[in-house]
Amino acid sequence: MIERSETGQAPRMLEPVPSSRAEGARREPTAPWHIIPRTVAETGLDIALLLSLLMKVAYLHRSATLVMLMDTLKLPAMVINEVAAYAVRERMLEVAHRGANDLDVRFHLTDAGYTRAAEFTARCSYVGAAPVTLESYVTAIERHSIQLTAVSKADVTGVFSKFVMPPDLLDDVGVALNTSRALMLYGPAGGGKTYLAQHLGMLLPGTVPVPHAITVAGEIIQIYDPLVHVAEDDDDGPIARRPLDRRWLMCHRPAVLSGGELTLEMLELRYDSATGFYQAPPHMKANNGIYIVDDLGRQQVGVSELLNRWIVPLDRRVDMFSLRNGVRFSVPFDVWPVFSTNLEPGHLGDDAFLRRLGSKLYVGPLPVDLYREVYLRAADDLGLQNATAAFDYLRDALHGASGKPLLACIPRDLLRLVASAVQYNGSAPEVSDEALRRAWQIYFCTHADFGKTDSLHADKG
Repeated sequence: MIERSETGQAPRMLEPVPSSRAEGARREPTAPWHIIPRTVAETGLDIALLLSLLMKVAYLHRSATLVMLMDTLKLPAMVINEVAAYAVRERMLEVAHRGANDLDVRFHLTDAGYTRAAEFTARCSYVGAAPVTLESYVTAIERHSIQLTAVSKADVTGVFSKFVMPPDLLDDVGVALNTSRALMLYGPAGGGKTYLAQHLGMLLPGTVPVPHAITVAGEIIQIYDPLVHVAEDDDDGPIARRPLDRRWLMCHRPAVLSGGELTLEMLELRYDSATGFYQAPPHMKANNGIYIVDDLGRQQVGVSELLNRWIVPLDRRVDMFSLRNGVRFSVPFDVWPVFSTNLEPGHLGDDAFLRRLGSKLYVGPLPVDLYREVYLRAADDLGLQNATAAFDYLRDALHGASGKPLLACIPRDLLRLVASAVQYNGSAPEVSDEALRRAWQIYFCTHADFGKTDSLHADKG
């Protein structure tokens, strides 16, 4: 397929993407991350790309050992030697030392090689694991698709056994996950939506292969993010599950969260002109996992614009990206999208969009018994005593008189103020009615003379 760039540049080839999981399996029955490449051809990469990576490593140190190159590029000695031999023939490298051990080899940049390496670095400063091909990346996503996962009631109960939440809500969350469709959590602020969303990743089973980077049309896109991807410990699981190609990492299914800082530009490939390579957007890093958009409606971009960005990915489970050279390519949108908002769903979009959200779950005030459990657990965590005796005062005198709903965030926030006062005054670590009252005043900005004081200041102009 050929697609023309919107910038009016010459048409370029659209990067190929396997049409189906079955077709990819017939063409490559063995998972690419389990095949250790023994030649440049088996890496799927052009030798020019590998040469530039090798030269940049040597450029940083003026010379480089074979072991250093292997550890940096995550490629075996056979591939490194093939690329280095090419560089030696082109008189960009020379063998400065060769010991008795096959791995005891040091390469030195020639003057011409130093100049070429400087040019490579100026064009793209990426120095790290060699990328994998787009086709291999797509195959990995499809074989570990979030649509192939499923959870049971026992799974949900086990994961959230220490969480205080209405059982019906947890059941609905499990059902929503099994549909693999988008989920919206809505309700008043402080009800626990964000807390619930952040822990949904605990329900996702298994590990997935994540490449350090991929290459598309000669450009490098960094995928692995240590702030997002949690690599599996080498001692976890059988050896058969560990990747042999070190360009891949076996990671727990990712859980990526974006908040009020989210913009439309952040959902596209981010090219850094200073470094010369791309960073994947957050929902691409979340592939095979969960992508959470918290506080929907508080972003700098309008809600309708933000939601319209996901109409095609939600429908077709494919997202399109563009490179600065005009090449466009597609990547599976294989995430479980979760939106959290304080707004009513009807205020966020029309019925056509709301239909694309498979589940809309209300997270509101807690029943009294669960609210009491949250309160007692918070007191125990903070080392506060006599909390049970003061709960009736909190429920009746404070909540009852003010009409404040029993939101999950309130007990811990109040008791933190109580614990802080205990530390400040050096008093006994106890919860009293008076301590809760003072914490309530500080937390909710309620004071007996507030209205009078405000009016007085207004009269003074």
